[in-house]
Amino acid sequence: MRVRFAPSPTGGLHLGGVRTVLFNYLFARQHGGDFILRIEDTDQSRFVPGAEEYIFKCLQWCGLVPDESVIHGGAYGPYRQSERKESYRKYAEELVANGFAYYAFDTPEELEAMREHLRTPENPAPQYDHNVRLKMRNSLQLSVEETKTLLLNNTPYVIRIKVPDNEIVSFEDMIRGEVQFNTATVDDKVLLKADGMPTYHLAVVVDDYLMKITHAFRGEEWLPSSPVHVLLWKYLFGIENMPHWAHLPLIMGPHGKLSKRDGAQYGFPVFAMNWTDPTTHELIEGFMEKGFLPEAFNNMLAILGWNDGTEQEIYSLSQLVDTFSIQKVHKAGAKFDYEKAKWFNHEWIKRSPGEDLMIMVKSILENKGIAVNDDSYLDKVISLTKDRCTLLTDFYEQAAFFFQTPKELDIASVKPRWTNEKKAFFNSLCEEFDAVPQWESAFIEAAFKTIATANNIKPGELQLPLRVMLVGAKFGPPVFDIAELIGKEETNLRIRNALDQF
Repeated sequence: MRVRFAPSPTGGLHLGGVRTVLFNYLFARQHGGDFILRIEDTDQSRFVPGAEEYIFKCLQWCGLVPDESVIHGGAYGPYRQSERKESYRKYAEELVANGFAYYAFDTPEELEAMREHLRTPENPAPQYDHNVRLKMRNSLQLSVEETKTLLLNNTPYVIRIKVPDNEIVSFEDMIRGEVQFNTATVDDKVLLKADGMPTYHLAVVVDDYLMKITHAFRGEEWLPSSPVHVLLWKYLFGIENMPHWAHLPLIMGPHGKLSKRDGAQYGFPVFAMNWTDPTTHELIEGFMEKGFLPEAFNNMLAILGWNDGTEQEIYSLSQLVDTFSIQKVHKAGAKFDYEKAKWFNHEWIKRSPGEDLMIMVKSILENKGIAVNDDSYLDKVISLTKDRCTLLTDFYEQAAFFFQTPKELDIASVKPRWTNEKKAFFNSLCEEFDAVPQWESAFIEAAFKTIATANNIKPGELQLPLRVMLVGAKFGPPVFDIAELIGKEETNLRIRNALDQF
């Protein structure tokens, strides 16, 4: 089995695109097949510098690495459509020769005049179809000699498919079952443009055939183009050679199909990684930079429109390979829920060993100016704080106090119940802590409670002040675990510094 993902290098990689990659990848791995990445850059007017490299970086971060691509090579290259230009012309000319396509010499002005002439309230966007083609300047309407003359004179032209009128075209979709179209509603799509480059319609069929693609998964927005593609398979290679198709449901945002505008408006990422538009310099935030683990990102995407029929929600990539079924992908659009996405990330952070998180957390802390010189210490910090982190970026707030004395203290939370007796207790506590023989949380807590009892103060009334002294605020893991990790000297130093402010 051979599957492919065929992005256009026109910008950032939307999470819907990554989900298509994921489903292709899972299907290929499950069946021992190959996953191919093909760059569809036939529309040079939309080409964006850096977009191709960005796509590969995103897939590398996700761990969804293709078997064949412009980077990884393979036996069916080139893997960039712009480098396969001549092969498309050959098939386009074959279609013309067999009466399935035709040369169209219409100028942009003539096309606009046709649309203006035929435009009505009922038909606001007239198509170039079987009703119009014989009224236009093309090889179906012109004589053979006129057509030859125009070609010899290098008159600009495109090649259009000749869609039959009132014919039922159908195929079996792996998700939707039998899908049917009446060609009466389908226009004569351009197959080869005036610059010699193919459109998507011709290129996708030719490339899938030459690359021996057996299964093609793509978004449901391509369903309206399906009859043209079915006809091309029938005319060029035989319908029996067509890949099995699956049209994936859309990912929905708050108001329709999820878009980058939704992300900007509601404050959540829609791209896998940060993307800066080279023209507008607009930065669109990505899931990676937001603080997501790739495992959580993949897990969240898999659940968007698919489940295995159970209540299970947390899946590793290997578990997804074992359980995924394209037939269990839903037909209806899947609603993206950012709060649910964060829940997945929180679960994956909690389940991840400290050593797996260490490089990412270390980078986050160091980018905030916190030097991390002891990996074993950082591992202990991660173990204490990871249950409190929803995003990787939360580790700065949740762990910074382990590496530096808090600059500000939430004194307001302590003041209402602060007494001279409590101040005296903490003054004596430092001396008692100095005598603790074994600086471990259990011994620290025992000493703390013994001294509190001796001073006729409930230990529970003293833990909040101690937490504020050590952390600076009312959060964090168990306070005696904090004291153990930062050490006796630092614990006493923070208590004494805090007493000067209380």
